[in-house]
Amino acid sequence: MRNYDLVFLKKFSMLIGFLVFLMLSLILAALYINGSLPTERDPLMQHLTEERIAPVGAVYAGQTGAAQQAAASAAAAAAAASQVAYGGTKDGSVIFGQLCSGCHASGAGGAPTLDHAHWDARIAKGKDTLYDHAIHGFQGAAGVMPAKGGNPALTDDQVKATVDWITSNIK
Repeated sequence: MRNYDLVFLKKFSMLIGFLVFLMLSLILAALYINGSLPTERDPLMQHLTEERIAPVGAVYAGQTGAAQQAAASAAAAAAAASQVAYGGTKDGSVIFGQLCSGCHASGAGGAPTLDHAHWDARIAKGKDTLYDHAIHGFQGAAGVMPAKGGNPALTDDQVKATVDWITSNIK
């Protein structure tokens, strides 16, 4: 090797060494600065975390707990009462048209259609049985009747009015 090649390799090695030293110095400085800055939490992430770890229920103990539980039950009942289906109407044709016709018009899932062949045996069991099956649900050999037609917001009176409308409109 010639002398000028050795000089070049020496200077080039020194330049590479300096650049590696500079790179490591900058990395260490960045790590130090990043570690010394306070971390800011995103308010949305903080809110989501608080919602996720919030307790699901409450514990009621003693006389105070019983009063709180009674108040919570009353508030839940009032909220449920304010959410009555179909505006609280007791017009069986409206409820049948909106909810029941999906199964009872086509016979889906074994639901009886509005004809005497399907309803005469059911009517013979009495209105109380029909009301009970419509309100609480029924699973028979032919199919399944979900409680309140699958809409828990219906009141018992609405269900009874719809059953009355169905039995009076059998063809």
